[in-house]
Amino acid sequence: MNKPFLAAAVLALTAPFIAGTASAQFFAKAEDAIKYRQGAFQMIKAHFSALQPVIKGQVPYDKARVAAEVSVLDVISTLPWAAFGPGTEGGGALEVVWSDTNGFKAAQDKFLASLKPLTAAAQEGDLNKLRAAFVNTGASCKACHDNFRK
Repeated sequence: MNKPFLAAAVLALTAPFIAGTASAQFFAKAEDAIKYRQGAFQMIKAHFSALQPVIKGQVPYDKARVAAEVSVLDVISTLPWAAFGPGTEGGGALEVVWSDTNGFKAAQDKFLASLKPLTAAAQEGDLNKLRAAFVNTGASCKACHDNFRK
């Protein structure tokens, strides 16, 4: 069994526990919440960026490795949101995150929804659909950064 597949399998089995922990996460200090969400976003960036060479045709397409990477992305994409509670202002987040909670939640939902076609394409093994879904997910990331990040 290859390492990416094993990592994805472990994450998939533990996802309910990880997501439950993150949604019930308490932070002693605002700095802890900021570090947590920044770390989660860095993990999202790393796993999303790992797909880019495949999308660009710079490395051979390997359906199992892509599916494993997207599976990890599905899990970690749920983590940062619990760390945006009241009193956690700061970091790279703009004040509008807290003043326009509905807009921020809509951007979050759009990002999470954009992962569904990416996941489906990765599981299906259709590189063209994967490319289109990757672009859509990237656009949802950019839109959120443009509106809610310094």
